[in-house]
Amino acid sequence: MTASTTIYRNTTVFTGEADAAPKESFAVRDGKILAAGDLAPVRLAAGSDAVEVDLGGAFVSPGIIEGHAHMLMLGESLDKVQLRDCTSVAEVQERLAAARAAAPDAPRILGTSWLFDIFAPGERPTAAMLDAAVPDVPVILDANDLHSVWVNTAALQAMEIDRSTPDPVGGEIVRDDEGDATGFLLETAAMKHAWGYLEAMASDADRDRFLENACNAYLETGVTGATEMSFGAADLAAYRRRLDRDGRLPFPVNAHWILTASGSLETDLAEVAEVARLRDEVAAQCGEDWLRIAGVKFILDGVIDACTATMRAPYANGALPGPIWEREFALPVAVAADAAGLQLALHAIGDEASTIALDMVQECISVNGPRADRRARVEHLESVADDTIARMAALGVTASMQPVHCDPAVLDNWQAVLGDERAHTGFPWHKFRDAGVALALGTDAPTAPHEAPNNLFIAVTAKSVLDRERAPYQPHRVFTPAEAVEALTLGTAFATRREHEVGRIASGYRANVVVWTANPLTDAPEALLDSASAMTLVDGEVAYSAEHGTMGA
Repeated sequence: MTASTTIYRNTTVFTGEADAAPKESFAVRDGKILAAGDLAPVRLAAGSDAVEVDLGGAFVSPGIIEGHAHMLMLGESLDKVQLRDCTSVAEVQERLAAARAAAPDAPRILGTSWLFDIFAPGERPTAAMLDAAVPDVPVILDANDLHSVWVNTAALQAMEIDRSTPDPVGGEIVRDDEGDATGFLLETAAMKHAWGYLEAMASDADRDRFLENACNAYLETGVTGATEMSFGAADLAAYRRRLDRDGRLPFPVNAHWILTASGSLETDLAEVAEVARLRDEVAAQCGEDWLRIAGVKFILDGVIDACTATMRAPYANGALPGPIWEREFALPVAVAADAAGLQLALHAIGDEASTIALDMVQECISVNGPRADRRARVEHLESVADDTIARMAALGVTASMQPVHCDPAVLDNWQAVLGDERAHTGFPWHKFRDAGVALALGTDAPTAPHEAPNNLFIAVTAKSVLDRERAPYQPHRVFTPAEAVEALTLGTAFATRREHEVGRIASGYRANVVVWTANPLTDAPEALLDSASAMTLVDGEVAYSAEHGTMGA
């Protein structure tokens, strides 16, 4: 019979706060942290029957809480043709042709993470480019940022897109001079047509596999919690099946239901009411220990790479796109969600989009009154004005940011389309810290690699993981290692309103812990590169170990 208390000793324990001195041991009992500190008092608290585990001097922290993820999409992407490292259209074509040759009976070819850098200046993706490689079955390729999709002619036909197909609100089916679709779908057009088609094609077994893939991949990299940012009916069904089967998830998940701008206030408000109903139903049936429908997500704009992010000044090509959610709809829908106790997660990449985001938060405060647990959050904030940062601090809004999005290897096109000083002032982490804005770090996987140590490496160096010869991007912005680890753990716990439950190694907290193979506080940052967890604990149980892999996988 295994003892119910385990002491982990000979370790450097980062307890969750950057300015707290590391501890040398901690004890776990019945899934919770019993004590953390010097070994003698921890032994006293644990009792003489405790089992002791020597961690060999390893660095230990609270488990990483992924600040922004798309779980099923990540799990699905792991099965797709990987295109992030392709440097030309020809290389994409070669990989697709090879994938088709390897799976001649496949009904479609799916790929992910192509970069805009592979196209010549002024060139855009076309179906003809993909037809040259795979003409006979649908080819559907997600862009690296997941805000556009590149498809071949067979896919356009499968999705029934023709000259009469209208553009959805907030999206575009790119067309040629004759009005025919070119094979490039932007924003909500990608969501409605490409993702909608794939969702219809996927089975429950597929979606269950996607969720399993994502959870296992995260546990291996030290993640013990996730913030789901594209939640919908199919996702909820997959999570419920897992809960029905196991009574739990591999780790706690906080979900934000994605709202799609419809152009009808009545429709949008009805969707908010339905999300609130589902939140209450899931909480009543399953509790909130493992799955919580925390709030809603508004995608206010697109992305800089595709010139669809909403900016205050035009792009280098003169484009100045409007928001996906116009204020006349965004403000009342946000107020309704806030009144229902749903947390707002506001995708805003361009500086004008983040202005709209804060207008929404301000309207919620004006109409519904101040509330300590509101915890509104703005996602991404790639190009943001100084006045917005100051306003976020005043309103108590969290900045949810992703260091992997500014890996220098993916910034060439990003900088070129901005074309002015904005190309050199992006991702201003230091300004948020100086202003006292709460920070939560994540990866936005699968729009970027999901591995936590590599994300941490970029946060503390501003260097590239993908092309390690690259010069850093604006290195004066970097976090100290302790600041970054806090933002990946306690910072994300705060952003998900679970800071009294996870994010610390302290008495009474859930024993969600990662044992690292590198020490970010003392080792050279390069030691983090491509490293993984030595051991990941969820509620005190070993969920992953380097020796045995993922438990139960």
